Amino acid sequence: MDIKQLKFLIALDETRHFGQAAARCHITQPTLSMRLRSLEEELDLPLVNRGQRFEGFTAPGERVLAWARTVLAAYDGLQAEAAACRGNLIGTLRLGVVPLSSFDPLPLMQRLHAAHPDLRFELSSLSSEQVLEHLANNRIDIGVSYLERLDSERFDSLAFNETRMGLLYDERSFNFGEAPLSWESLIELPLCMLTSGMHFRQSIDHNFHSRGLTPQPLLQTDAVHQLLQAVHGGFCCAIMPLDGGAETLADHLRLQPIENAHTLAPLGLIMRRGAPRSALAEACFALYQKSPTDA
Repeated sequence: MDIKQLKFLIALDETRHFGQAAARCHITQPTLSMRLRSLEEELDLPLVNRGQRFEGFTAPGERVLAWARTVLAAYDGLQAEAAACRGNLIGTLRLGVVPLSSFDPLPLMQRLHAAHPDLRFELSSLSSEQVLEHLANNRIDIGVSYLERLDSERFDSLAFNETRMGLLYDERSFNFGEAPLSWESLIELPLCMLTSGMHFRQSIDHNFHSRGLTPQPLLQTDAVHQLLQAVHGGFCCAIMPLDGGAETLADHLRLQPIENAHTLAPLGLIMRRGAPRSALAEACFALYQKSPTDA
């Protein structure tokens, strides 16, 4: 058994396709299949359900896959730790961020990359539940999520400033003047929102419902880019984090503050407490603690 076999197994899980997994690992499909069969023979367990195409993992395969992720994360962590001891950071910092976060990760990544040019980044959009799950399973190093009901025995966190909300619109289709908007003035507008169940949407609904208002969104989507496209096309308006920078993504977009508009829970950086802890995650935390307004 070697690290490459575990990488092949994880690549198959992430692509759900033998050919795509082989291409990701820069090997041929027959080589991938041969190495996975060799792993099955060594463990004396069937790991993969095979047909004319990939049909998923067996029950033992799912358990082995979880261990493979842990072993590979420990291997990557060992390499990163050794580099950190030499005063450098290498590897890939994996960040999971909830949709419509008021935290812009780009300045933080830019500063880390400037200090450590060999560092790479992987950015994923995850629900608040997925952020904690992926942190616990070593699938990401740092999470940006809501701190409500966070288990402080399992995770460390750094809270951000309070998230305020504004109305994003295309000035070619709408004009609201300069004054902050009231929730009552929004109820008749064509609104596009994230689907119900997402944490930012729950905060929006709470702000409406606490004032006896019931929004009837024109469009609901689970994809932020579709929401932005609909706003830019003048189809609707969207309630967004006030400091998220959405208005800078395209010409003619404006973000108007909404009175008394806050999320239900604070956002923050989250890192797993359990050892071995990622040196990349610790560097990220330390950089934010040193200068949060610049990160």
